[in-house]
Amino acid sequence: MIPPVVLTLLSLSADFAIFLIVVLSLNLEVGRTGIAQFGRVLAVQVGAFAVGGLASRMLAWMVGLPFGAEYADPTINLFIVEKVNIVLSENLTLGLGFFALSLILAMIMGAFVGWLASRPAIRLREVYLGMSLLAYGDLLMWVAYNYKPIVGGSVGISVPDPFSAIRLKAGPLGGFYRNVVVVCIMLLIALLVYLVVEKFTKSPFGRTLKMHRDNEVLAVTYGLDLVKTRTISLILGSAFAALAGALYVFYACACTAAAFTKLTWTFWPWAYMMLGGIGNNTGIAVGVLLFLTIRLLITQYRFDVAAALHLPFDPIWVEYTMAGLAMILIVLFRPMGLIPEKLETLLPRGRIENILKELQQRGHQTQESQSRRDAC
Repeated sequence: MIPPVVLTLLSLSADFAIFLIVVLSLNLEVGRTGIAQFGRVLAVQVGAFAVGGLASRMLAWMVGLPFGAEYADPTINLFIVEKVNIVLSENLTLGLGFFALSLILAMIMGAFVGWLASRPAIRLREVYLGMSLLAYGDLLMWVAYNYKPIVGGSVGISVPDPFSAIRLKAGPLGGFYRNVVVVCIMLLIALLVYLVVEKFTKSPFGRTLKMHRDNEVLAVTYGLDLVKTRTISLILGSAFAALAGALYVFYACACTAAAFTKLTWTFWPWAYMMLGGIGNNTGIAVGVLLFLTIRLLITQYRFDVAAALHLPFDPIWVEYTMAGLAMILIVLFRPMGLIPEKLETLLPRGRIENILKELQQRGHQTQESQSRRDAC
């Protein structure tokens, strides 16, 4: 029997890995580039649908099973996926290949959607751009929710499990060991994304994004192509967000359009980013972990809290009430987040100190020369 605390920690780790990637991608666009990104859910959906609606169909076609519109029929999909999982359970290499190629496909489709999203970003600014991106995300969700051939409509579909071999060979605890392996892989991928985004941030490209964010007039004066900069930022951010959507689908082994709401995949990531510190990747990681932990504790103990405080509303709303209150307090008392963005210099600190010492020495030498001339 697995202790409940272990299952809770496993679930928290999975959420942390997924939302860390999402918020890092959001921070790349908002915190570093200054784009009003209120449509983060759009790229996440594209990554999820790339796995559930395209990659899994390709796998069904490879093993000789139906892959057309009938694949998205919830009454048929379960049997198709079950047969695909039997094949994957006997061939771990095929499963890992399917997993890797699905993630690559999701990132490619996410990058393409990011490029499409950059088209209105050329002309629109601030609120208008944010509302447009938000509308695009909602539009895709409702289309997939009402059009069954994509991912099963309102019911959703099952997705082949590339780690079926672990589930089969581990016996009664196969499902638990399978989840442990998947979560470890997700955490590793999240760490790699963190390192890549951190590398971008500290590179000349990252300084270019920061110049775009801080002063567009100055950026244009120095010859920066604003359109190209926004486009690259949205492409990279959307590719990473699509990767998170694909990982979410693989962890759940299911893809449902209704799961991708703007609250979960746009507003919550904004809250995590604001808590940790906009523009600071380390703060992002702290904010995601802290906010997820608080939300988990509230969800588990909200009925006890409601009974103790004699709240006049349904306990189910405690999570949103407390989260809303936390957002207000953050804006009032810590507008830059728990770990604010640090001032960055173009040169290393040691080199700057050496330059200052040389200037001081030259100044002293100049003063001595001037004093000698005056004495003469």
